Amino acid sequence: MTTHLPQFNRALLHPRYWLTWLGIGLLYLVVLLPYPVIYRLGCGMGRLAMRVMKRRARIAHRNLELCFPEMSEAERQKLVEKNFESVGMGLMETGMAWFWPNWRVERWFDVSGVEPVKALLAQKQGILLIGVHFLTLELGARIFGMHTPGIGVYRPNDNPLLDWLQTWGRLRSNKTMLDRKDLKGMIKALKSGEIIWYAPDHDYGPRNSVFVPLFAVEQAATTSGTWMLAKMSKACIVPFVPRRKPGGKGYELIALEPECQPPLGDAEETAAWMNKVVEKCILMAPDQYMWLHRRFKTRPQGVPSRY
Repeated sequence: MTTHLPQFNRALLHPRYWLTWLGIGLLYLVVLLPYPVIYRLGCGMGRLAMRVMKRRARIAHRNLELCFPEMSEAERQKLVEKNFESVGMGLMETGMAWFWPNWRVERWFDVSGVEPVKALLAQKQGILLIGVHFLTLELGARIFGMHTPGIGVYRPNDNPLLDWLQTWGRLRSNKTMLDRKDLKGMIKALKSGEIIWYAPDHDYGPRNSVFVPLFAVEQAATTSGTWMLAKMSKACIVPFVPRRKPGGKGYELIALEPECQPPLGDAEETAAWMNKVVEKCILMAPDQYMWLHRRFKTRPQGVPSRY
């Protein structure tokens, strides 16, 4: 499969990138520390970030208010605080995903549910691997790729250095990467019996979206990409959840049961079904989901903003 991925070049050593290199170096040094120390540093950094990132804290609070109106204010506030601890850990886990050797990743992970995935791949069955936006996303993709290497779908970073680094890090345990706009490339890979990592849970704007329920929100803009990919490729759909165990005791990656006959009547039907799957995944680790994203920013025409 031909794809044009960013390569390291001498231009990335230009002084304009020195501050970024410094940050990368510091992250590399931090993730050399024992994991319990990393855990304490990450959670502490997240609590500090909550005081600084006040706008994002309000967005997270509002998302929880919209999704779980029955939740008490005290419960909601506590969940936001835990979520920001996960934000801090998310940075650490990105460094762990990019820089840790395989043996160290495996030491801290319990993995379940991947055998059915391997069996499908052995039959040359394409798999649409649904990875919702947990803050453990990078580390989860690394461990899944160590068991069943596949193809990542991503948005190129505007910073050329970070674009190269994230590609290098993700290719440590996967075959290649595809731009999230490359629908033809994804369909071709799925038809060839590959595994494609795909995240259908964010608000990607009005284009190619439909309005279907998500938790208590009746009209959540949801990508129709799942419907197009599954319908055109006949892929099986496999959701997976990488979640952090309480108290810094490591991680578990759980692949849910494959669905090889998803509802594909139309984009709305598939999106509504997919959101039910997303809900199930989120509820397995609600404090570790990316609530900071304005998930409900796109509204039907004439309907006021929720933020």
